[in-house]
Amino acid sequence: MAEAKPQPRTPGSRSAAIETVEPIGKRVLIRKDEDKKITKVGIHLPDKIEIPTLTGRVVAISTMVEHDKDYPIKQYDRILFAPKNAIPVDFEGDNRLFVIPVEDVVAVFRKEN
Repeated sequence: MAEAKPQPRTPGSRSAAIETVEPIGKRVLIRKDEDKKITKVGIHLPDKIEIPTLTGRVVAISTMVEHDKDYPIKQYDRILFAPKNAIPVDFEGDNRLFVIPVEDVVAVFRKEN
C-alpha cells in the first residue's frame, strides 16, 4: 500500500496517523513510469513534448484480485496497462499514482531465470 509522509504533530495531538491507499473491488494501485524525454535513438525532446508511457509498477492490489487465480498479478510487478479508465490519485506531489481496473492490465513483465 502507498503510504503518505507523517503529518506534523499539532499541539494536543497524540500521534500522526499514516494514511494509506487500498484499492477496492477488482482494482490495482499503480505508480506510472515517468514519461520519456529521450527517444530510443537518443534524440532529446523539448520540455513540452513527452512520449507517454503505458507502463508502471503495482503498488497495491485489492483483496479481490489477490485471491483471484485468473489474475497472476503481485505487488511490485511491472505492467503494461490501458490508461483509458485510470483514476489519478492525488496522494503524492508527482501525481503518478493511479487506480485502474484489473481488466485494464494487459501484460505483466516477467524475467525468466
